[in-house]
Amino acid sequence: MIPQHPKASHRIESVQAPIIPIVAEWIRLNPGTLSLGQGVVHYPPPPAVADGIQQFMADARNHRYKAVNGIPELLDALQQKLLLENHTSVGPDRRIVVTAGSNLAFVNTLLAIADPGDEIILLVPYYFNHEMAIQMLGCRAVLVPTDAGYQPDLDRIQSSITPRTRAIVTVSPNNPSGAVYSEHALRAINAMCAHHGLYHISDEAYEYFTHDQTPHFSPASITGSEGHTISLYSLSKSCGFASWRIGYQLIPSRLFEAILKIQDTQLICAPVISQFAAVHAVPIARSYCSHHLASIRTNRDLFLASLNGLGDRVSIPTSAGAFYLLLRLKTSRSSLKVAQSLVENHKVAVIPGVAFGVTTPCLLRVAYAALNRDEAVEGVRRLKAGLSGF
Repeated sequence: MIPQHPKASHRIESVQAPIIPIVAEWIRLNPGTLSLGQGVVHYPPPPAVADGIQQFMADARNHRYKAVNGIPELLDALQQKLLLENHTSVGPDRRIVVTAGSNLAFVNTLLAIADPGDEIILLVPYYFNHEMAIQMLGCRAVLVPTDAGYQPDLDRIQSSITPRTRAIVTVSPNNPSGAVYSEHALRAINAMCAHHGLYHISDEAYEYFTHDQTPHFSPASITGSEGHTISLYSLSKSCGFASWRIGYQLIPSRLFEAILKIQDTQLICAPVISQFAAVHAVPIARSYCSHHLASIRTNRDLFLASLNGLGDRVSIPTSAGAFYLLLRLKTSRSSLKVAQSLVENHKVAVIPGVAFGVTTPCLLRVAYAALNRDEAVEGVRRLKAGLSGF
C-alpha cells in the first residue's frame, strides 16, 4: 500500500511564491549578476548602536524575554520621534508596539481586525508581502488600480468598499512605484475610512526617502484619526537595520490587547539586543538617513538619465520617493520572462511587475539604493543594453 502523505494547506498553496527568493536563485545560477532587485540600502547602522549593544551585554537579565510591546527605553524614544517628526501623540487613545520589522506589524494588524472572508483594499501595484499576508489569513485582497502616475484613484477606492471591507492600505512613499501620495489623497482616504467604519493602514517604511523636496505626510497626524488609523514603520531602510528586524506600529488602544495576544504567540518580543541598538538609532535616524540620501539620489539621477535615453521603448512615471523606479516596457513578453532574460543574458536582476499584481503592461521594478557608484554605473549599463533588445 502506498502511504498517503498529509497534504499542505490549500490556503498557503494559493499564495504567490515570494519573488525575491526566485530572483535570488536566478542570480545564483548566473554568477557575476548585479542585483537591482532587493530593496536594501548600501550603508550599515549608525556607529552609535554599539553603545546599545554594550548596554545589552552588561546585564545578564537582558538575555531573558522582555515585554511583548517593547522595552521602555525604546518605547520612550519612539514616542518622542512620532511627536516631533510625524506630529502624532501617544496617549490613552493610541499605543506603540515594537515588532520584528513592519511586515510582522502588518500581519499583527490583519489578525487583529479581520476574519476569514473579510476584504482588505490594496492599491495596485501593491507591495507583494501585503497581498501574500492577506491571502494566507483567508481574507480577500480587493485590488484597486492607481492612476497613470501611480497616485490613488479616490473614486475607484470608494466604489470598491463593500460590507466585508475592513481596511484600506496605503504605502507612501510607495514600494514598488516610488510614488509619494499627496496629503490631499491621504486625508481623503482617511476620511473615507472614518465614514465607513474602516481602518486606514498606513505603511510608512520609506518615510525619510523623499526626493525633489516632496513632503511626506502621516495620516495619524489628522485630528480625530486616533480610533481608525494604524501606522507601520521600520528601521530596516532608514538605519540600515534590515537583518536586525526592528519595526513598530502605532495602533488604536482598543486593539492593544488583541495585538499583544498575537505577537506573544508568534514572537513573544522583538529581538531584545536589536531593541537596545534601536534606542540609540531612533533619535538620529532622520539625520543619519539624510546623510546617505545624496549618494542614493546620485544613483537615481544616473538611472533616470540613462534609461530615458531608450526613448518610447521604456517609460518611467514620476518617482519622488523610496528608492525604486517602476519601468513600463513596450513588449508583448511577460515581465517574469523579461526579468529572467535580463539575468541570464545580461547579468542584471530586477523584479518583475507580476509580483506587484500587474500582468500588463510589462513592468519592472529597479532598486538603486544598494549600489555603490561603480556598481550603479555598471548596473545601468547592463540594464540599458538588455532593455534595448525588447
